[in-house]
Amino acid sequence: MGAWEYDSTTISRLFKRKEEMKMEGSIMSYTNRGHYGNSDYRGNCSGKLIRDLIQQFHGKKTPVKFVEVFAGGGTGKDVATELGIHNSIHLDLASGWNALMDDIPSGADFIFSHPPYWDIIKYEFVRNQYHVDDLSNVMSYEEFICKLDKVNEKIYHSLMNGGRHAFLVGDVRKKGQYFSIIKDMTWFGDLEAHIIKEQHNTLSGRKSYNGSFIPIQHEHLLVFKKNDIWNVAIKFTKDFTRNMKELKNPTWRDLVQAAIEGSGGIANTDTIYDCLKTSEKAKDNQHLRAKIRQVLNIHSNFKKEEKGWILNL
Repeated sequence: MGAWEYDSTTISRLFKRKEEMKMEGSIMSYTNRGHYGNSDYRGNCSGKLIRDLIQQFHGKKTPVKFVEVFAGGGTGKDVATELGIHNSIHLDLASGWNALMDDIPSGADFIFSHPPYWDIIKYEFVRNQYHVDDLSNVMSYEEFICKLDKVNEKIYHSLMNGGRHAFLVGDVRKKGQYFSIIKDMTWFGDLEAHIIKEQHNTLSGRKSYNGSFIPIQHEHLLVFKKNDIWNVAIKFTKDFTRNMKELKNPTWRDLVQAAIEGSGGIANTDTIYDCLKTSEKAKDNQHLRAKIRQVLNIHSNFKKEEKGWILNL
């Protein structure tokens, strides 16, 4: 054989070795979902992902207890069978387990959860049955996040010390607004890994878009670890709005630019002064008018015209 020629047996061994390797980095992509679960069940992830996570964190051993929440089309159960995990539990509303109301029936050292991405896929039509506690029901985003937090806290508390919760979820764009579920939800446990998973065979991926629209082609996999029996690590994001004039960090150029923009794209010095005289930054400046004139004259992106100053971009 030449230097780059292999017989069929060698090639088979190489692919088998690749399949058995642990995760190699923080970006994952599975173009072939494999034989796991029901491929017709919308929203299923590849069982290769669950398999690789278990092998990454447990090696040749199996978890003491593997629990799958939002088990959907049976993907995790097929992975457990393949890996010889005989004590796994797979929970889903379709099988009668209510994530909001029912307890997780056992402690675990590895839990995988793949919740609905808000109401992107309405699972009442997948199950042919409506349920009031379905997280994919039509509800406000705020209510969805509140319910998801309740489930994630329940998952964390059920972990044994040293256990991990692997959480897979995607971002959502709706009516021109972008929603980042991982940013808006509460984090329970210490974040051990943040992995980007490429999405394949999405509805948006089959369309062509014009303009500035960027289709979502990724998901987030967060791995949380429980490092203390009693003390719970909690993190959440607080969204709030502040007026730019209330802040100290914008530069004078930033403020003058905003004052001109806020005046319809043209403003004289008096108009800019009236706009900025109550700003936080003006409190420490005894010569505000002189400062404004200085900023207008030293920055080339301000241009003087007959009726006032404009932006020269």
